[in-house]
Amino acid sequence: MLRTFRDLLVYYRSYKAIAFFSIIISGLFEIVDLLVPYAIGQIINILSNQPLDRPLQVVINQVANFTDFPAEKGLSLGILVAIIFVVTVVRSPIQAWWGAYFPWTISLKVRRDLLQQIITKILTLPLSFYDQHNPGRIANRIAKGIESYTWNYPEIAGRLIPKLMRVIGIFMVIFVLESSIAIAFFVSFIVILALGIKDIQVLMNQEETLDKYMENTQSRTSEIVTNIKTVKAFATEASELNRQTQRLQREFKYLFYRIHMGYVNLHTLQQTLIKISEFSILLWTLLATIKGQISLGHFLTILTVVSMAYAELSPITQMIEFISRRYPGMIRLHEFIQVPSGIDTPSLVPQSLDNNPYHFTGKIEFSQLSFAYPESGLVLEDINLLIKPNETVALVGRSGSGKSTLIKLLFRYFEPTQGKILIDGQDIRTLDIAYYRRRLAIVHQEVDIFNGTVLDNLTYGNPKVSFSQVEQACSIAKVDEFIDQLSHGYYTTVGERGIRLSGGQRQRLGIARALIVNPDVLIFDEATSSLDYESERAIQLAMSEILGTRTTIIIAHRLSTIREADTIVVLDKGRIVEVGNHQELLRQQGIYHRLHSLQETGELY
Repeated sequence: MLRTFRDLLVYYRSYKAIAFFSIIISGLFEIVDLLVPYAIGQIINILSNQPLDRPLQVVINQVANFTDFPAEKGLSLGILVAIIFVVTVVRSPIQAWWGAYFPWTISLKVRRDLLQQIITKILTLPLSFYDQHNPGRIANRIAKGIESYTWNYPEIAGRLIPKLMRVIGIFMVIFVLESSIAIAFFVSFIVILALGIKDIQVLMNQEETLDKYMENTQSRTSEIVTNIKTVKAFATEASELNRQTQRLQREFKYLFYRIHMGYVNLHTLQQTLIKISEFSILLWTLLATIKGQISLGHFLTILTVVSMAYAELSPITQMIEFISRRYPGMIRLHEFIQVPSGIDTPSLVPQSLDNNPYHFTGKIEFSQLSFAYPESGLVLEDINLLIKPNETVALVGRSGSGKSTLIKLLFRYFEPTQGKILIDGQDIRTLDIAYYRRRLAIVHQEVDIFNGTVLDNLTYGNPKVSFSQVEQACSIAKVDEFIDQLSHGYYTTVGERGIRLSGGQRQRLGIARALIVNPDVLIFDEATSSLDYESERAIQLAMSEILGTRTTIIIAHRLSTIREADTIVVLDKGRIVEVGNHQELLRQQGIYHRLHSLQETGELY
C-alpha cells in the first residue's frame, strides 16, 4: 500500500517545493493557535494570584524594561490579551486564505497535468486495448480518478497534515506542563487513532470492491443510453430495468451492511474511547492540581488543549475515511495511465512533426503476411498481394475471412505476426506513423461523426484546407446535394454521433472528409452495405468519380460496388484463394462464382 501511495505522489513531483512549504506554514498556523489556551491559563494564574511561568515572566520583564511600564498585572494582562487578539483575529483570516489557496492551486494544476496525461494516453493506447475494454467503464474510471485526485490533495495537505502537526504541538505543550499526563494523552490518542485506521483499511478494501460493482452498473447504464433505440425496438425496457435494479440492490446491500455500518460502528467506538480518555485525564489533572503539582492556570490549559486534541481525532478519522473513499479511484486511474502505450506513441512526439511529409505513389505490397490476435489462431496466413499505383482492388470474402484485419494492419493498428507491408518498397514500420497515416484515408460502414458542425467534421483531418477545396470534395462525394437542405448549411450542428443526419448523408460526409485530406490510398470498408438503394446509388456515383485517381481498396458485400474494380481478391479462412477481375473470376467457377450465383439481391453473402 505504501509503495502504491508513493507511486501516486509522482504526479505532485513538479510542485513538491511549494507543497512542502505550504504544509509547514499551515502546520505552524495550527500550532500558533495553541497560544490562546496557554494565554488564558496564564490569565487565570494572574487573577488567582499564582505566579506566571518563568519564560513568560522573562518576556514581560523585557517588555517592561523596553517600554518603561512597570511589570505588574496590568502589563501582563495586556500582553496576554494582545497575544489572544493576534492569534484569533489576525491569524485566523490569514490561515483561512493560506489553507484554501495553496492546496487548491496545487491540486488544480495536478488535475490539469493529469488530464493532459490522460488525453495523451487515450490517443496512444493500442487499438487492442479498446477492443478489450468497455468505453463507458474507461470514462467512469477517468472521471472518478480525476475527482479523487482533485479532492484528496487539499484534504491531505490543507487539513490532515496540519491537524496532525497541531496534535503534536498539543502533546509538547502538555509535556512541558506535566510530562506524565502528556504520555497518558499521547498513548490514548495513538491507540484510538490506530484502531480507527485499522478499521478503515478493512473498509478501504470493501470500498474498492464496491467501486467495481458501481463501475459495472454505470457502464451498463452508458450502454443503455447509447443503444436506447435498440432497447425500445425490442421492448426490453422491463428486462433492462430489472437487471439494473438487481445490480443497484446488490450495491445497496454491500454499501449499507458492509461499508456504512462499518463506519457507524467505527464512529461509535471512537467516541466512546474519546470520552473515557477525556474523563481519565480530567481526573488525573485534577488530582495533580489538588496535590499542588500544577497551577490552576495549567489545569485549565491542559484540559483545554486535551479537549482540542480529542476534538481533532474525529475529524482526522473522517478525513482518513474521506481519503480512503477516493483512494481506489486514484489507484484505478494510476493503473490506466500506466498501461503501456502502443505504436501510436511516436505520432505525439513533437520532433516527429518537423519531418517532411511523405508522398507515396500508392504502390502497396503485402509480403508473406500472417497475423493472429492474442489467444487465438491465425486470422491471416501467408498473404502475398501487390497493389499498383491508382489501382482499384476489392477484397471479398465471408465474415471472419480477414478483410478488415488486413486493413487494420495496413493502418498499423496492429503489428503482423509474420511478414511485412511495403509502401513504394519501404517497410511501413520504418515510417513516421503520423505522416504515414495522413497519406491514408478510410470510409467505414458506420462513419464516426463528432458533435460539431458539418464543416468541423469535413475538415477534421485537414483543418487548414480552403473552403473551395471543401466544396470541391463535397461535390465529388455528393454532399452538395443535401447541404443546402440543412438549416445552416455547412455550419449546421449535426448532434452527437451525427444523429441529425441520415445514414446516407453521414456516409457521403465521410467520403468528402476522406477526400479533403487528399490521401494517396483511399479505403472503403463496406461503405454501402447498410444503406438503402437511393443512398447506395449516390455513394456509388461518388466512388466512380474517385476510382482511378488514387490507389483504392474496397471491402464490400454488394457485387454492384466492386464490379468495376481492376482486381478482386477473394479471401477464405485468412488466405487468398482467388485473384482476378469480375469476368475472370466468374470464368474460374470458384468461390467468387458460387457467391455470385447465390446472390439475388446484390449481396455476396
